[in-house]
Amino acid sequence: MIELSAASTGPNSSSCPCWKILKDAGLDPAPRRAGPTWRQFLAAQAHAILAIDFAHIDTVLLRRLYILIAIEHDRRRVHVAGITAHPTGAWVTQQARNLLIDLGERADRFQFLIRDRDSKFTAAFDAVFTGTDIRIIRTPIRAPRANAIAERFIGTLRQECLDHLLITGPRHLDLVLHEYVQHYNGHRPHRALHQQPPAGGTPPRSEAAIRPSRRDRLGGLIHEYVQVA
Repeated sequence: MIELSAASTGPNSSSCPCWKILKDAGLDPAPRRAGPTWRQFLAAQAHAILAIDFAHIDTVLLRRLYILIAIEHDRRRVHVAGITAHPTGAWVTQQARNLLIDLGERADRFQFLIRDRDSKFTAAFDAVFTGTDIRIIRTPIRAPRANAIAERFIGTLRQECLDHLLITGPRHLDLVLHEYVQHYNGHRPHRALHQQPPAGGTPPRSEAAIRPSRRDRLGGLIHEYVQVA
């Protein structure tokens, strides 16, 4: 094993024999040179990964509300864990307990939880998941792309729903999110899932004459189409 000092990785490291040995061998002077990349890890363990993150929205009365969102990596299935104006560590920990209860037996399939380094994710929050053998993975500082799937859903939620509505308060936001998540999980197609919704299932196919039927959600903001014989 070759141990490199801090000086050997500096700007003048080209004069160090250790640096030349590593370069000739095609090795980067990093502590870890084996094992999967982050992308490979996410792809291989998607069925066992749960990600969690915060979104926020300002109401018409300029009151900021926070939304705690969890998403399953393999099926992109979304769970709204809670809504509050004051997301304390104790509140977040309680929502974690509620989330595991809502998942029921399905919680046993998860082995990893990805979260950022927000101070609201306390040791008590982590203990809720480690108590069920779920390992906590904290993303690097200022690296939202490390939790890209959760961040992508939050962006989709804003673009397709929240940016087009005036939210009056927590109850209104809860009703809106409930309907949107129903649409997202049960009807909205995903390219990563071969155009199936996260909850699974595809519209039945028939050789008979069919016609499309439209169902409006959120007052017509979102349209769902199904085939009717």
